[in-house]
Amino acid sequence: MDEVRTTCPYCGVGCGVLAKAGDDATASVRGDPDHPANRGRLCSKGAALGETVDLEGRLLTPRINDRQVSWGAALDHVAAGFRRIIAAHGPDAVAFYVSGQLLTEDYYVANKLMKGFIGSANIDTNSRLCMSSSVAGHKRAFGADTVPGCYEDLEQAELTVLVGSNAAWCHPVLFQRMRAAKERHPDRKLVVIDPRRTATCDIADLHLPLKSGSDAVLFDGLLCYLFQNGQVDFSYLEAATEGYGEALQAARSGAAAIPQVAAACGLTEEDVARFYHLFARTERVVSVYSQGINQSSSGSDKVNAIINCHLATGRIGRPGMGPFSVTGQPNAMGGREVGGLANQLAAHMDFDDARAVDRVRRFWRAPNVASRPGLKAVDMFQAMGEGRIKAVWIMATNPVVSMPDADRVREALRRCELVVVSDCMARTDTTACAHVLLPAAAWGEKGGTVTNSERRISRQRAFLMAPGEARPDWWMVCEVAKRLGFGEAFSFQTPAAIFREHAALSDFENDGGRDFDLSALASLSDGDYERLDPLQWPVTAARPEGTERLFGDGRFFTESAKARFIAVTPRPPVNAPDEQYPFILNTGRVRDHWHTLTRTGKSPRLSAHSVEPYAELYPDDAARLRIADGALVRLHSRWGWMIARALISPAQQAGNVFVPMHWSGQFAGRGRVDVLVNPEIDPLSGQPELKHTPVQVECYTPQWQGFVLSRRCLSLPPTDYWVMAAGRQFWRYELAGERTPAEWGEWARQLLCAEDRARAEWIEYLDTAAGRYRGARLVGDRLDSCLFVTTSRELPPRTWLGQLFSEEVLSAQDRMSLLTGNPSRDRPDGGRIVCSCFSVGENTLRRAVEAQGLDTPEALGRALKAGTNCGSCIPELKALITECAAKKIA
Repeated sequence: MDEVRTTCPYCGVGCGVLAKAGDDATASVRGDPDHPANRGRLCSKGAALGETVDLEGRLLTPRINDRQVSWGAALDHVAAGFRRIIAAHGPDAVAFYVSGQLLTEDYYVANKLMKGFIGSANIDTNSRLCMSSSVAGHKRAFGADTVPGCYEDLEQAELTVLVGSNAAWCHPVLFQRMRAAKERHPDRKLVVIDPRRTATCDIADLHLPLKSGSDAVLFDGLLCYLFQNGQVDFSYLEAATEGYGEALQAARSGAAAIPQVAAACGLTEEDVARFYHLFARTERVVSVYSQGINQSSSGSDKVNAIINCHLATGRIGRPGMGPFSVTGQPNAMGGREVGGLANQLAAHMDFDDARAVDRVRRFWRAPNVASRPGLKAVDMFQAMGEGRIKAVWIMATNPVVSMPDADRVREALRRCELVVVSDCMARTDTTACAHVLLPAAAWGEKGGTVTNSERRISRQRAFLMAPGEARPDWWMVCEVAKRLGFGEAFSFQTPAAIFREHAALSDFENDGGRDFDLSALASLSDGDYERLDPLQWPVTAARPEGTERLFGDGRFFTESAKARFIAVTPRPPVNAPDEQYPFILNTGRVRDHWHTLTRTGKSPRLSAHSVEPYAELYPDDAARLRIADGALVRLHSRWGWMIARALISPAQQAGNVFVPMHWSGQFAGRGRVDVLVNPEIDPLSGQPELKHTPVQVECYTPQWQGFVLSRRCLSLPPTDYWVMAAGRQFWRYELAGERTPAEWGEWARQLLCAEDRARAEWIEYLDTAAGRYRGARLVGDRLDSCLFVTTSRELPPRTWLGQLFSEEVLSAQDRMSLLTGNPSRDRPDGGRIVCSCFSVGENTLRRAVEAQGLDTPEALGRALKAGTNCGSCIPELKALITECAAKKIA
């Protein structure tokens, strides 16, 4: 089979991928050198896509109440349930909760069914959690949800400001483009604004570790500085904007002067002055912002505070300048285009315009079209818990893990009369709450389009056969719509037909007053759709090849055609730390994992860098709480609690704790951080406060800790703490318990000997006095599983033990190593994985640095390949080299 051009299913960068199915349950994947988003580069996650396409854990047949049924029976059941509930309680008693993992065509028909024909706007998306504040900010300032720039602006900017964006880990390919541009032009500057010192700071000229939630103060102060120092483009203000007087007055009423800003933000006056000077004196400035801005109860205001500074200087719509929202999901932008948010209509039209509602009604021929916004995500699940929503269809997302106050979300689903989940995975925290499961086609098995952060539409194409009875989401929605009596409006046979209607709606009665316009693609043939190259909207007769930038002419999509300044009065987060909950919890992503691990959790190399959920703490805070690096800690909030592994780091800010959001109930016993998270929302955007939850942190001291490596997935007995991660030919389990088993050997056999015990050889070591047990199970001279337990925290490294699973026959020395817990001389421990792309461990890197005198990441790359693919590990390579050099001097 030839390679197929498709698009990566991870972040909003939208990288092009060349994929080819293998003979086994894998695929070969490489970056598409012709795709303008990535030019052949892939991050660690994208490079490992081929390891995630197997059928392990897949949902392959429709199921009702955990009973396998036919597609016809499942679809009839869903339609009958919706029909019954709508008849008894009205259309607002049902809801759809959809996802930025859907393709645009899936999104389009789901929105059309709910808003156009069921007649309710109760359809919202998990993108509400990541970029809805940007949507609100864009619409207030520009009159439309328009991202003005393109990725080339990041390479042409003389100053790049990254605000609340750890691009090195969350958008690695974009980060490498910024890094390369900076290396070509060393005089260019990069500023990182983030409470944490993240990997992105590796190339920063200035890091502003501002106080959590104080971003609007910083940018209001910048607006005042620009006016005070004559750095405002007054001719642009008069010709292209309105409301700047009110915005300036609001900014001045707060912390207007640099000393006040510095005090409010917890920064030095020198650093604030340097940032303001750089911004004021540099013409080509791009401000890149992401979840650190959006995920806030005042996220919309923070977005507009940034945009205000670009409007004041006229730095928008031209090469190398402008505010730039980067999205977290592959099709968050596509969902915005079709109206996937509850407060949108379709094709960037809104409910507050009666003409738009009528326009969509006439285009869809849908007399029952919704005329008012529906419930946003947090409110939607609250309504479910209260019984106002009685049926929900969840598509391609896992809200029981990702929503704030996640335990309450799970309880809401358990109370809901009809829960339908379409997913590619059989077992998730959310599918466990479903009455009906519908098997969805996964990445590589379906075709359609996605739109990335720069408005670039790209094709996802199938290169694998859909397994079992899996079907595309658009097909399921259309089949249910037909059973509800709306067959004529949902008679689509292909994604191409859906895309044509989507494009035609964007063109319908659009005289240039709406930003989203695909009119040149409305009559695309099936063949042209199949061959469609990546291009940026608007795509019109005047610009059939797409549009790089918008607003360069100074005209916007407001009634006056002028951009609007928004008066921003900074508001502190709704819930402040107090004596009981003194720490601020911040959540986010790790480098190599994605969302709730249903895909990346299958990859051994992606699971090796961050094995467990961790709580990153400042050293002084940890010392005060007597928490050692690597110890277990318990975190409490007003909403829930979890257990994580302590990571002591000076990169964290005092009084703050960072915990990743990926671990679900499928991969960790007490690792869902969003059970703690504050459900407070931005009153305008509805986006939750995912970056600021008051928590308590305390040491968690179990009676014992240990780990298991096993070729088989295990059914764990009740265990107070456990985490599961994929290894090469084995599964890894980290364990801890508050009660010690009466007899370790029998406990180990019960855990590991699920198969016939007679076939296995068992070797073990017990030191009761030291509280130490080691056991290993061998089958046919191969290591089948091993268990290491201690009543202290002293456990052997896992990396060298994992290597034993690749051996067909264990040597006598390897057997002895299993009992002693120490690697043999000919099998040195590689250490914790630093470079996931090439599985290079920390100890291997240290040995190379010390033995060969390697003193740059490039030298390490030449010797071990580390850092030569996606580059995400380069900051860690630099830190390791610095540490080795300091150790040598000492």
